[in-house]
Amino acid sequence: MREVLKILEQDARTSPAQIAAMTGLAEDEVRRLIAEWERSGVIRRYKTVVDWERFGEEKVYAYIDVSVAPERGAGFDDVASRIYRYPEVRSVMLVSGGHDLRVVVEGAGIKEVANFVAEKLAPLDRVTATNTHFLLKRYKDDGDIFVESDSDHRLMVAP
Repeated sequence: MREVLKILEQDARTSPAQIAAMTGLAEDEVRRLIAEWERSGVIRRYKTVVDWERFGEEKVYAYIDVSVAPERGAGFDDVASRIYRYPEVRSVMLVSGGHDLRVVVEGAGIKEVANFVAEKLAPLDRVTATNTHFLLKRYKDDGDIFVESDSDHRLMVAP
């Protein structure tokens, strides 16, 4: 069953018939498993990974480390839930290290991201510090390579 999930994770367009052929399971069983996982939330959603830069639309991404003063009984969850409700926020994760939360934000430009940090994120109760890092170049993201592979630059050897 894990193999079915790995196949779908790699390419969500893989048909139940193809998955059945790859795993040796019956096609009806594959359909049943997928439907069950969709209902139970194991499969969260299907998505397309778009290279917006290649499409010609530039976007700015920032990784913002956020320090939070935790509250007894609530920890970091309530601050994280306030942050992830903003539409410009792509992800929020509790992390170890010098900061507590890692927030990924998408904007049309640096100024839009800066305004988000200054006007929405930093003023939140219990947010004590932010540290913003702008994405300069994406090489690989979530398993997808975003750069062209280099051709072999070695010289041909003649016999």
